[in-house]
Amino acid sequence: MTFGQILAGIFQGFGVTATVTAYGLLYAIPFAFFGGVMQHFTNGPVRALVTMLIEFWRSSPVIITLFVLYYTLPSFGITLSGITVGAMALGLNIGGYGSQAVRAALQSLDRGQAEAGLALGIRRWEVLALIELPQAFTAMLPSFINQFIQLVKGTALVSLITLTDMTFRAKQLSQLSYDPVGTYTGLLLAYFIVCYPATVFGRLLERRVAGGRSHEF
Repeated sequence: MTFGQILAGIFQGFGVTATVTAYGLLYAIPFAFFGGVMQHFTNGPVRALVTMLIEFWRSSPVIITLFVLYYTLPSFGITLSGITVGAMALGLNIGGYGSQAVRAALQSLDRGQAEAGLALGIRRWEVLALIELPQAFTAMLPSFINQFIQLVKGTALVSLITLTDMTFRAKQLSQLSYDPVGTYTGLLLAYFIVCYPATVFGRLLERRVAGGRSHEF
């Protein structure tokens, strides 16, 4: 089996990798904004509870979370598909880290803007939605790109719950070709091909954001 055939075989699992990534974003983005905004917006027991939830997903090893959701929940009568489990475990883990980017971006803003909005009679949540979040969003984007790349790379773990993603396909090809060196080199190259464009986009975005900020001053 040639290296090109191996690489083509690995990319047969790209559909699963892309699906888990896409559904993972549906968990990661809302959780990141919910967690970051709540940490910025609240105090006391509510903030402590939100922080505990965020830290739970950030601190839990993804591989253990996958096993618990996929292999343990059926014992309690709850059965989730592999795609759902992979998206949930990876998405909430990445969303937990993303929430800190949201919180930091909001806290970096001049507090005077919010105070001025409140003085004009604008409600606090409207100040957040109309003034704070749009400005903070540009600061969040580079971090979000990095988290997206981490999400794509993290999908390699879903092969452990029998999903036929690129990593699972590489394992199959390694057994068929008796060429683990060529197969796993191909897998490494496949993930590079998938992730590198996002890395380049993230760098360009960082430069654009940095350039925009410099023009503000």
